[in-house]
This record gives sequence, C-alpha cells and structure tokens, in this order.
Amino acid sequence: MEIGIVGLGRMGFNMARRLLEGGHRVVAWNRHPDKVREIGKFGAVAAPKLEDLADLLAAPRAVWFMLPAGAPTEDTMHGLLPKLAPGDLLVDGGNSNFHDDVRRAKEFAGRGLHYVDAGVSGGVWGLQVGYCTMLGGPDEAIARLKPALDTLAPPEGWLHCGPAGAGHYAKMVHNGIEYGMMQAYAEGFEILRSGEYEYDLAKVAHLWNQGSVIRSWLLDLAERAFERDPGLDKIRGWVDDSGEGRWTVLEAIAKGVPAEVLTLALMRRFRSRQENTFTDRVLAALRNEFGGHAVKEA
Repeated sequence: MEIGIVGLGRMGFNMARRLLEGGHRVVAWNRHPDKVREIGKFGAVAAPKLEDLADLLAAPRAVWFMLPAGAPTEDTMHGLLPKLAPGDLLVDGGNSNFHDDVRRAKEFAGRGLHYVDAGVSGGVWGLQVGYCTMLGGPDEAIARLKPALDTLAPPEGWLHCGPAGAGHYAKMVHNGIEYGMMQAYAEGFEILRSGEYEYDLAKVAHLWNQGSVIRSWLLDLAERAFERDPGLDKIRGWVDDSGEGRWTVLEAIAKGVPAEVLTLALMRRFRSRQENTFTDRVLAALRNEFGGHAVKEA
C-alpha cells in the first residue's frame, strides 16, 4: 500500500524501512531534513515540507504519525489538516494519552477523516523482529491499514482492540506492566550482586532464559547489558519515564484497582533521579534518634 510516515526518530525511521522492505510506497517527512534524506536512500519518497507530504500521496491518503505525545503530535496533525480531504486516514503511533484519541476521533470525523490510535511496542529491535501493535478505531480504517500492519508486525503481532482510544489504553497498561517487570529484575540482580557469592550476572540472565518461569526478552537485554559492562559502572542510575506509567497508575486509582507493584515501580523511577534526598535524611535521623544508629556525615 501507499503510506505517509511523519516522524523519523528511533521508531519511525525503522518502521519506514520495514515498510519499504515489505514493498510499500512510503512518503516520509521529518522536522530534521537529514533524516528525510537518509530514509530516501532506502527508497522512500522524501517530502521536503510537511504540506508536501499530502501532495505526494494519492487520495484517499493514509498518514502515520510517529511523534512524541502531546504538543508535537497535536501541532503536526493540525498543521497537515488543511491539506487533507474527506476519506483520508490519520494514525497516531506515538504514546499518546487515550483521552486525546477519543477527542481527536470525534474532531476528525467531523471533517470526514478517519482516525486510528496505534500503540506500538518493539523499540529499536522492531526493524528485525517486528512491532507488536495495539489498535483502536473503526473497522473500515483498520481494514485499510491491514497490508501495512501485516508488514510491520510479526505473525499474530497486531490486534484491533476496540474503538478510538482502545489501542493506546492497551499500550498504556502494557508500559505500566513493563515498569513492574523491569523493577523486579533490577532488584533481583542487585540482591545477587550484594550477596556473599560472586555471580557472573550475564551468565545468570542467560541461564534464567533457558526454560525458567521468569524467562523473557528483558532478560536477553539484561544479559547484553551485563556483557558490555558487568558492573554497569558506565551509566548513572537515572531512570526516566515517558508518561504511560503515570497514566496507568492514575487509571488504576480512578478505577479503584490496587496496582501496588506498578505504582511502586513508578515511584522508584522518581527516586532514581534524586540524590541525598530529604526523605532519606529524615529516615537516617530518626534511626539515629531512636536507636543510636550511625549516620553518614554530609
């Protein structure tokens, strides 16, 4: 099929490449033109300006946005709207909040446009192994995207989850679960490293992936990280969050779901960005006051 890709970051660029390798015609635009020139080397049609992208696509158009959530996606979509026509299809493949999808779907429907939200998981490995994709939107819009989805995803790797917002809602919870899984692995490996035995953590990670009940792709990635830097001494323990973990916790609160592990995993990410916190100083002071426990002087 023919499809426009807006945004050629770590995900968008490789998605465009995978589509090209699958025989699709890709028209691409990116805020930084060097990325447009680079994807052109793989066979994409380069759109010099955002508004040019619509002119380079045959109607009815399909345009897939791979941009950061919030203003970058919102502003770029609305910047392209004057060039679109009834029957055109917009896909948000970034990590947008599902509330934004519901609002956009109604707004764009009023213009005669179709809208699909696509929660995409696969990271930088998606080019080789495919992108697990969770979709929300009308049946006819998903049907139009099927050729591209079949190329982007591994076998059985995409699902029409429901109406507008359902795709990003599933991706939101997916990322919340990811937080909890990562935190469990991180704490487990720290216990191993702090214990009385000297483990080769890369070998342990490899071992656990050979039939154990905690095997996963995340363990594959842990093995790779430990092989490169056994003590992880070259990186700082600062862990950012893209927002979906927060939204998952807020949704759990709104629905009265006791998501203790996911919530604490998010809090631990916040904790990773602080040093010598007042909270920790209060804890140390209290232990010293009631039990005479030693404190480290600043």
